[in-house]
Amino acid sequence: MEIAIIIALILLNGVFAMSEIALISARKSSLSNDIRHGSSTARIALKLANDPDKFLSTIQIGITLIGILTGIYSGDVLATDFGNILTDAGVPATYAYLLAQTLIVILVTYLTIIFGELVPKRIGMSASTRAAKLL
Repeated sequence: MEIAIIIALILLNGVFAMSEIALISARKSSLSNDIRHGSSTARIALKLANDPDKFLSTIQIGITLIGILTGIYSGDVLATDFGNILTDAGVPATYAYLLAQTLIVILVTYLTIIFGELVPKRIGMSASTRAAKLL
């Protein structure tokens, strides 16, 4: 269950990151054209694209809070379990928890960078107008 929560937080971070880059990258002319064809989602996306300050601030706050929650949760829950595994494997208890916490932070940070930032931003850039309308 713990791993599922961490994966969900990383994916939620990805949604925020994709939204941010999609809104910045979306072509306003495409959004305007979609509005003329009756798209209410394009209307909202264009409104946000024309005045991105509040939206981008909200996105940054969301990304930061998700990062904090992911770090706290993974550092506490997973490191304790992994520390116990390391202790059972023969690592001295005085080092096992610190080693576990370090390895968990490195792994979660790597996964967050790849699946919570880089991949979603790439998707947001390549399909910016569609992604912006999904907001």
